[in-house]
Amino acid sequence: MADHSDIHALAEKLLDLCRAQSLRLAIAESCTGGLVAGAITAIPGSSDVFDRGFVTYSNAAKEEMLGVPADVLERFGAVSAETARAMAQGAVHRSFADLAVAVTGVAGPSGGSAEKPVGLVHFACLRKNHGIEHMERRFGPLTREAIREASVLQALEMLVAAAQRRP
Repeated sequence: MADHSDIHALAEKLLDLCRAQSLRLAIAESCTGGLVAGAITAIPGSSDVFDRGFVTYSNAAKEEMLGVPADVLERFGAVSAETARAMAQGAVHRSFADLAVAVTGVAGPSGGSAEKPVGLVHFACLRKNHGIEHMERRFGPLTREAIREASVLQALEMLVAAAQRRP
């Protein structure tokens, strides 16, 4: 399970990096249900960097709030690289953010399949003028809480890496 002090330290580092470059953040979450945004906004003063978070648990919410195309959801499913990328793009396009991360996965304990087992999580991180990166993680049959916490840590690590890239 992720250490809460690691999550807090990463969120602080991310905010410092964003402040130094005047970057604004947006988060698009499904299986983490707002935990990434919560980790960032737990830091006092985060409002000078954090623009907004989108909790898009349903496919309808992904379409309506983030503009994820219905055909992407139909062809690839909510838990896919394609959906994660579309979520990150939507988060940037529908906010004032320069940098966004998207998280979509199967936190369990049910809902998994042979193709998409419990613990499968897709991440996409987009920084304007730097492109988009995707990562697939298979955390295994951990508890729901452990999968969600590991996902928060991974999302923050991706954001920090993207924020460290120089223009």
